[in-house]
Amino acid sequence: MAVYTHVTAEEISRFIAEYDVGEMVTFKGIAEGSENSNYILQTTRDQFILTLFEARVREEDLPFFMGLMDHLNHKGIVCATPVRDRKGNYLKTLCGRPAALITFLQGMAITKPQPDHCRQLGRELARMHLAAADFGMRRDNDLSVAGWEKLMAACEGRADECAPEMRRTLAAELAYLKNHWPADLPTGVIHADLFPDNVFFLGGQLSGLIDYYFACNDFLAYDIAVCLNSWCFEADVSFNITKATQLLKGYNEIRPLEQKEIEAFALLCRGAALRFLLTRLYDWLNRPEGALVQIKDPVEYLKKLKFHQGVQSATAYGYGM
Repeated sequence: MAVYTHVTAEEISRFIAEYDVGEMVTFKGIAEGSENSNYILQTTRDQFILTLFEARVREEDLPFFMGLMDHLNHKGIVCATPVRDRKGNYLKTLCGRPAALITFLQGMAITKPQPDHCRQLGRELARMHLAAADFGMRRDNDLSVAGWEKLMAACEGRADECAPEMRRTLAAELAYLKNHWPADLPTGVIHADLFPDNVFFLGGQLSGLIDYYFACNDFLAYDIAVCLNSWCFEADVSFNITKATQLLKGYNEIRPLEQKEIEAFALLCRGAALRFLLTRLYDWLNRPEGALVQIKDPVEYLKKLKFHQGVQSATAYGYGM
């Protein structure tokens, strides 16, 4: 979440007047995240998240995101879901941007996940994968190999401004992954961005998932790789195998992994690390002037990538322990 488009109280009041959500009391921009403009909105009835979708999100993808959240909610996955206006629409326009009013989930993100949080995450991720199996819409992952190539082309001329030899490292890794990326793993709808700030806990228990705006169809195990990267490294970027073990155990309790998925873990983790390294590098090089947004460090994912490059088997991630 972030704020690129600034909205006035009057504009928000007019926007929500078309919903049965009460009148606006307060609103505040949210700086966390990097993709869309988000405001936390308190009305006389409840709290909501108001999201304005920015340029990186394609308008034609929005029905997929909205439909998926609605589908998962009906399947028992507690997640933020779009609110329909009085005419039944959950996509509208505000300040020239596509916009949606989203339910507010109770709970808080965990800044320092513990092993039990990781196990709960693994279970919920597997439940989400199973619940989405009969979702009727499809969206290809535009941040897989072809998307990495486009980001590399946009960043490579200035990559070394971020870290020495960054351009050479990225080029070599992209070439390797392009030649070795798997083609026959189980696929389905994945979240693709399930970082700790997109998972809420309440009283120590997982209370919901948010921010489905990278969701797509891809390898189910790639979603696990994203979580291994984002949940199982410490602040000094050392890998915590105990957290990884619990995450994988939790997932396997609900959806047992196939052997070929297990064998592909290192490759998938390298791909997930490269994906976030490239998007962070792009944002680091192209911060919008005046935007209320926190730019994340690309070098963190360079270090994670180097860890994965040295992995020989899934036991390094705690599988089978």
